[in-house]
Amino acid sequence: MSKIHEVFASKLPAWRDEVREMLQTYGEEKVSDVSVTQLFGGQRGVKGLVCTTSLVDPIKGLIVRGIPILELSEKLPEEVFFLLVTGELPDKEALADLQAALKRYAEVPDYVWKALEGLPEDTHPMVSLSIGILAMQGESSFKTKYDAGMSKMDYWQPILDDSILLLGRLPALAAGIYRMRFKKGPRIAPDPNLDWGGNYAHMLGVAERDETFKDYIRLYLVLHCDHEGGNVSAFTNHVVSSALSDLFYSTSAGLNGLAGPLHGLANQECLKYILAILDHFKGVPTDEQLVQYAWDTLNSGRVIPGYGHAVLRATDPRFTAFLNFGKQACPDSPVFQLVEKHFNLIPGVLKEHGKAKNPWPNVDAGSGALLYHYGLTEFDYYTVFFGVSRVMGMAAQVLYARAVGSPIVRPKSMGWEGVREQLA
Repeated sequence: MSKIHEVFASKLPAWRDEVREMLQTYGEEKVSDVSVTQLFGGQRGVKGLVCTTSLVDPIKGLIVRGIPILELSEKLPEEVFFLLVTGELPDKEALADLQAALKRYAEVPDYVWKALEGLPEDTHPMVSLSIGILAMQGESSFKTKYDAGMSKMDYWQPILDDSILLLGRLPALAAGIYRMRFKKGPRIAPDPNLDWGGNYAHMLGVAERDETFKDYIRLYLVLHCDHEGGNVSAFTNHVVSSALSDLFYSTSAGLNGLAGPLHGLANQECLKYILAILDHFKGVPTDEQLVQYAWDTLNSGRVIPGYGHAVLRATDPRFTAFLNFGKQACPDSPVFQLVEKHFNLIPGVLKEHGKAKNPWPNVDAGSGALLYHYGLTEFDYYTVFFGVSRVMGMAAQVLYARAVGSPIVRPKSMGWEGVREQLA
């Protein structure tokens, strides 16, 4: 049993007791009301889930297991996964143990590549990622042990085993998809001396001589690791896994939700906007030119991509982390310079405009621009980065749900007439 298994097992009895006590003491108490607007409007703001891995505070932003995300920006993704699972950061021994476990699965089996090579050449990278994960479902430890018969109290163990297998293979799978889909040459073998995020950057074969690219990928994976339980990818993952579908089924389903244009494509839209400005002015515009361009955008009925957020009411700390990184790694990059100029000017424009509830940037305002700076110009691939990172949070959420015995998700639906009758 690895260290992450031991730490999780040591904390599980208290977590189970806490759930049991909450249900016994407060089981009939109400935590939320639902309006008709919410009923027809995607249930926005309805409190209907429990998520232990992270929360989003309107001012502080993403908080992972009680730690603000900015305080984790110097950590490795493996450390953050350990935190998501156990509620604590690993010591040196535990980190090395987890890294060794992930490296045991650093190679993707040939049968997966054969399945992906049979797809049309123009297959979207997110389709390939989803299919590649589904193809490995036959190796699920949870599936094997469930079919053989096991106690519900032990479901968490093979879920954690599957999490480590899947995460271990993800960098090679995602990088291989990039090289295959965009004809970058043969797949690059993992480097046993590199960490999880560094290896992902290495196997992409992009900006290989620039060590800051590895640092950027590590940071990207940390900042996108989780985002509560109600976003489309996390919630879909939760619903599918609640039927005791294994992690390969639920992760693939969650990533399919992430691929939707309203969820995982925002960084592409932000980057397209930045590049359009650079093209329009044939370089970085002056402050006056940028302010006028912003007003022209707003007066035409469009929004400024990357500014505003459904929950946040302050600058997204993840954007701050990317901004700080760019200032150190690529201050002379025109794309980054425009992102920084946007941050200095656009909130003032939006405040004066008066219609934006939150005039501050979210994470997508900067993440895609930095990818572009490093030579990753294939927009269709950007959501794959998002997906590789988000699997950490999705896996941790499934693990906890199975560990404390969360039931199948089955909310009651109403017909239109039923709503009218209840309101009459």
